[in-house]
Amino acid sequence: MELILKKTIDNLGEEGDVVNVKAGFGRNYLLPQGVAVLANPSSLAILEKERAAIEARKATVKSEAEGIAKKISGVTIIIEQRAGEDDKLFGSVTSSDIAEKLASLGIEIDRKKIVLDEPIKTLGEFMVKIKIGYQVTAEVKVQVAPLAEEEKE
Repeated sequence: MELILKKTIDNLGEEGDVVNVKAGFGRNYLLPQGVAVLANPSSLAILEKERAAIEARKATVKSEAEGIAKKISGVTIIIEQRAGEDDKLFGSVTSSDIAEKLASLGIEIDRKKIVLDEPIKTLGEFMVKIKIGYQVTAEVKVQVAPLAEEEKE
């Protein structure tokens, strides 16, 4: 089944691409969600007329993504967690924790775009990849430090 994508979909294609998908995926997901239309002669003609506008939108989104990547690339965030012996954390540092810390610095990133193979469970420095979009990625240095204990009376 040939479809024209109205939105960029990861692992499938970008806006304006003509893609060939299995019929069930097209009928049950892409078409009802409104992210694709059937590739027939009339829709292909409309696509050709709108090609310049689509390319302009892609260029602006890519430049925004590159701007965010530059903003993020030099950032070091420090996350304090309670730790026990052998520098092991009582909990773990997840993508949600990293997203919250970035948000406190004024950088809004969806936690789903933060690539962690598994949660961080030890103290130390870690380089964490962030997929910003349009094949643009950035790395953030995450320092996991022990939580400063309050003075006991």
